[in-house]
Amino acid sequence: MRTQVAIIGAGPAGLLLGQLLTRHGIDNVILERQTGDYVLGRIRAGVVEQGTADLLDEAGVGARMHAEGLAHDGIELAFAGERHRIDFHTLIGRRVIVYGQTEITRDLMEGRAAAGAQTIYEAEDVSLHDVTGDRPRVRYHKDGADHEIECDFIAGCDGYHGVSRKSIPDSVLKHYERVYPFGWLGILVDRPPVSDELIYANHERGFALCSMRSQTRSRLYIQCSLDDKVEDWSDARFYEELKRRLDSAAVARLQEGPSFEKSIAPLRSFVAEPMRHGRLFLAGDAAHIVPPTGAKGLNLAASDVRYLWQALTDFYKRKSSAGIDGYSAAALARVWKAERFSWWMTSMLHRFPGSSDFDQKMQETELAYLVSSQAAMTSLAENYVGLPY
Repeated sequence: MRTQVAIIGAGPAGLLLGQLLTRHGIDNVILERQTGDYVLGRIRAGVVEQGTADLLDEAGVGARMHAEGLAHDGIELAFAGERHRIDFHTLIGRRVIVYGQTEITRDLMEGRAAAGAQTIYEAEDVSLHDVTGDRPRVRYHKDGADHEIECDFIAGCDGYHGVSRKSIPDSVLKHYERVYPFGWLGILVDRPPVSDELIYANHERGFALCSMRSQTRSRLYIQCSLDDKVEDWSDARFYEELKRRLDSAAVARLQEGPSFEKSIAPLRSFVAEPMRHGRLFLAGDAAHIVPPTGAKGLNLAASDVRYLWQALTDFYKRKSSAGIDGYSAAALARVWKAERFSWWMTSMLHRFPGSSDFDQKMQETELAYLVSSQAAMTSLAENYVGLPY
């Protein structure tokens, strides 16, 4: 098989890149190790930056997001028993959209099917070859036979555990990582949200977050130990702990219900540099991970895709390699700013093992300064809704 761009991974990054390339006449094939149903079953966050929303519109798949997504003009920070609102729209004139990543993936899958573009699911033993040459190849096994795709470029959108980053020699890549000593225990429940906007709570017992997927479905989190097991947390125990960390007004609005999804997610900050090796490009979680506190994971993947799509379009339509040559530096400049913001939010809102009462007071004082300073609130707002490309 011959194509222009072979995309590894059918998550949001791979699907979005494929959709953008297809709409601009650039042939591409997506390879995915799992089934389509498995990909759709992944539960992920759903805060969409304005830039990401614009990119989904460019890909022709934004209609349902605008119809069903929840436009949020701000967030609320809870600490010392009180809540304080950060009004993004008043501060910087921009907002975010709450729309589940699962729904974005579904929209992209449907858009790709409508365009007649090819996605190969259940592709086993994927391997990348000759990525530093002019004719890279991707090999895989499916339906009892070995297959090969010859291409001009390979886009590695296959996540942290995928084959793409592992195909770059250790002598080329440099890894930066911080693993946080706690996780997030999250549940999905069919009950109305606690608040019209997200509540981020700092408490001496640990962080909590009240989020949502719709007007009738809530996503709730509490900070937990990495030693905890999901089966140790009944719904009753979860709600009891969540209520301890929220202010009284939020507790009064909390509607308890049976969870239909419950999981523990570890937190880490991770970056691999560079994001290009020959004709192989990394995008999304294949190159970087952020803790979910700043709502940057999906949006950073979309940011990478924007740079890569434009670079490939310039190569094919304008015969220019400038975008390709500058891809890694451009993407990483934005990645590191998002890493900083996510690290800062995580450090400010969570209770770290071994922290003292003094450390808790410092967190509360930083939060008190933040909500009293227009400059500080503006800085948070412009980072949360997404820095310019």
